[in-house]
Amino acid sequence: MKKLGLNLLDALLFSNVFMALCAVAQGLVTFHLIGAKPVPSVLALLFASTLGLYNFCLLVIKPKNPQASPYRRARWFFKYHRLMISITMVCLLALIPLFFMLSMQAKLLLVLLAILSVGYGLPLFSNRGRRSGLRNVPGLKALLITLVWTLSCVLLPVLEAHAQGLTRISNMDVFILTAKRFIFIAALTVPFDIRDLFQDQIAGLKTIPVAFGEKKAYLICQFLLAGYIALLFLFRHNGFNADFVALTCVAVLTGWLIFRSTWQRNEYYYFLYLDGVLILQYVAIMIAQII
Repeated sequence: MKKLGLNLLDALLFSNVFMALCAVAQGLVTFHLIGAKPVPSVLALLFASTLGLYNFCLLVIKPKNPQASPYRRARWFFKYHRLMISITMVCLLALIPLFFMLSMQAKLLLVLLAILSVGYGLPLFSNRGRRSGLRNVPGLKALLITLVWTLSCVLLPVLEAHAQGLTRISNMDVFILTAKRFIFIAALTVPFDIRDLFQDQIAGLKTIPVAFGEKKAYLICQFLLAGYIALLFLFRHNGFNADFVALTCVAVLTGWLIFRSTWQRNEYYYFLYLDGVLILQYVAIMIAQII
């Protein structure tokens, strides 16, 4: 029974279905905060694009011998190589009809996101005979991840809700909403860079832990989360309402999880606990509404 549960957990996490659910949860958080009814096409697009693009990036950087990889995720993913290719193709094809269901503003944003995502994953550039993508440009790895997640999970729902007349929100509140989600996701990316510190140093990637060291990277995360809570208080002048309390509690938990994260932690800690706070935000908001 325990083995079955672990196999199901591996399938959920390492197939990137869990990450796709995280994106959907973040979209739901945005719809809730702007007081709009969720748009199904946006949520479906977030799920399909996240699952498809995460799988696509893994397929592009396939190691020579995946089963010899030190990472359980890589071993699992390429054990089901053909299945992952099929799922990726289905997800990417599903984006075509979903794209045409959105407003023109949302479509333009999606084109930008597609360019950033493809540029991140594909080895489009050559440096001293070595092919690389935008992720290998010094300082861009975490920035691109944070930017794509913020634009897709915040600005895309806002644009579509506004186009359908589901919400009325000021430009300042849109800016605060985008900024606070940006720094929250930025804080979440740092522990993953700490985990990959040695590999990034060898590869020459200029991440925050590489540039400032492990200890300072942890402090930067806490400062980012403090800034997130400050912006959360300012959003729509809501102050200490239920949403503020719920999201602040999750931010404090996130800070604790980040502080407890080390490069020795196993992959479940990162892909379940740390990524899981993206889903926990929506769960906490829903609980706060009931209480």
